[in-house]
Amino acid sequence: MKSRLFGTDGVRGVANKDLSPLLAFKLGRAGAQVLSKLHKKPIMVVGKDTRISGDLLEAALIAGMCSQGADVLKVGIMPTPAIAYLTRHFNADAGVVISASHNPFEYNGIKFFDKNGYKLPDAMEDEIEALLEDTNGEIKNPIGSDVGKTYTEDAIRPYVDFIKSVIDKKLKFRGLKVALDCANGASYQVAPIILEELGADVHIINNQPDGTNINVNCGSTHPESLCKYVREIRADVGLSFDGDADRLIAVDEKGEIVDGDHIMAICGVHLKSRGLLKNETVVSTVMSNMGLEVALKNAGIQMMRAKVGDRYVLEEMLSSGYNFGGEQSGHIIFLDYNTTGDGILTGVKLIDVMVNENKTLSELRQIMKVYPQILINVTVADKSGYDSNKRIQEIIAENQELLGEKGRILVRPSGTEPLIRVMVEGEQQDLIEKVAKSVAEVIEQELR
Repeated sequence: MKSRLFGTDGVRGVANKDLSPLLAFKLGRAGAQVLSKLHKKPIMVVGKDTRISGDLLEAALIAGMCSQGADVLKVGIMPTPAIAYLTRHFNADAGVVISASHNPFEYNGIKFFDKNGYKLPDAMEDEIEALLEDTNGEIKNPIGSDVGKTYTEDAIRPYVDFIKSVIDKKLKFRGLKVALDCANGASYQVAPIILEELGADVHIINNQPDGTNINVNCGSTHPESLCKYVREIRADVGLSFDGDADRLIAVDEKGEIVDGDHIMAICGVHLKSRGLLKNETVVSTVMSNMGLEVALKNAGIQMMRAKVGDRYVLEEMLSSGYNFGGEQSGHIIFLDYNTTGDGILTGVKLIDVMVNENKTLSELRQIMKVYPQILINVTVADKSGYDSNKRIQEIIAENQELLGEKGRILVRPSGTEPLIRVMVEGEQQDLIEKVAKSVAEVIEQELR
């Protein structure tokens, strides 16, 4: 059976190899064909991050779109969440991002948004994929004035004004020294403008993209460089984005990392205090630290856990009527403002909490105590049998009873390797080590 081309976050691969210009052309052509069923002459917004392969994939993608009569609005280098917003702002029929997010520069990806800024439903992605080879002659070939054209508009200003609009007062951040790590990625232009126009004293590192240095020892996957920079310049807060700026890892004034779990605790409790947290619930994933769950519970907030992946967080939010959630990795969704994780929006909202509560970020982070965690990877012959194995389930249940409400066990298969991952959290380090070892030994015996 042929594997599905679209993954959880679009089509990705090594640029000019797995993701070739020909494949980009076919994706643009098929995407425009499918979307033309919704609108005879669709308008599509196309943006990209700073990877060297962005130009060649953009040219091929847009050629495919125009060959089907779609008009394309090129917005250049912009964050992924900006494309989600700009698609709505320009009343376009779809948005497309050329980016591989936090991955190394040789990778790239193509991700579609619908007219409302949401990822395309699986059924529509499948329809696009089915048309790639066009074996049934379904692809049209308009000629003359029916072919599409490209045009450009200032896209930076609409997005800058949109982010600034979530803050209730002009120059609200005046007096704050803010350090930014732009990961040599898509935030390098817009993030400094936004923070400066909100009044902050902005200091920036890793904002000199050359096409090959995106995410290299910088950004949200390597926040240690920002930790050092914050201490050096004595900043009040540091914001570290990934390559396409849909994630944020923050750094407090002491140079300590504030991850997505801490950000959800701080912002979730603040939203509830202002009556803005729908159904008094925060959505996270099974990988969020138990300390987040305890911190939210102490504030009278329920925490729902979704599968790993921002798409599953968003699905839970949309289906159950929640407006705030995210991942430990810093992919945070403020659904009242944007339809996907937005690192710059998250950073601005986090600083807003600091200002509103007149507290440093190191003080705010005390709301959550990180529970000790241990992870054991067990190599197995068949990772599909763990959930139906009676002995494995019994040992998990016995050890969960031993931990009680002050700990949890998460057992899940690796998505790419022949491994079962055993993760245990709890208040006592020696106890969770004992529990993890006990569960891992049984899994190894039963599935080797």
